[in-house]
Amino acid sequence: MLGPVRARRGGELLHTGSPQQRALLAALLLRGGRTATAAELVDALWGEEPPHAALAALRTYASRLRKVLGTDADALISESGGYAIRVGQGCLDIDRAEHLATSAEKARAAGDRPRARELTNEALALWDGEPLAGLPGPFAETQRTRLEEWRLTLLETRLDLDLEVGAHAEAVSELTALTAAHPLRERLRELLMLALYRSGRQAEALAVYADTRRLLADELGVDPCPELSELQQRILQA
Repeated sequence: MLGPVRARRGGELLHTGSPQQRALLAALLLRGGRTATAAELVDALWGEEPPHAALAALRTYASRLRKVLGTDADALISESGGYAIRVGQGCLDIDRAEHLATSAEKARAAGDRPRARELTNEALALWDGEPLAGLPGPFAETQRTRLEEWRLTLLETRLDLDLEVGAHAEAVSELTALTAAHPLRERLRELLMLALYRSGRQAEALAVYADTRRLLADELGVDPCPELSELQQRILQA
């Protein structure tokens, strides 16, 4: 789901149907095996203005998905007036990414920064474009935002690890592109300042701070966060 929603049985790509049908699949999978009521799923797929035949359409999507998934891990089951999908551990790319991210945190806490960096990169490699790409409905939109925020947080973690292992120059180009794409994300600005300074580019690092201060004042009417201001002072003091 960290990209277009797809399902595979072995090496075979399964046909999971229309965008609405795949939105139902994603909504069930993201519940971690918990049952969703029909009303919850109608709201997830259509929001506050569902079509007149929403419940009938939901049942049709569920029936078609059950045929596609077959007997895999109990497939799609009906219970308590709703539906659930229970899959084995490691079947979802999201679960694998969470496991890798947790392992990376443990490696970093143990002082093994190269291993933490490697594991974080493995987690990031599971993304294949926009999460839940092309899926309609308010639930998919909310989850897209959440998963994209998680990806950016993992990227910041990996870039921080890049700096910790001395890969300052290599990080500058990636951070420059990321700050251009996410200009109000102060953590990225902080990492870019640090990467520039450690690459011997003090004036450019200070210019990033000045640009950030102007941008935050113009766009949000706020000052830079304390961490960014403290870093500027540290750079000024060499």
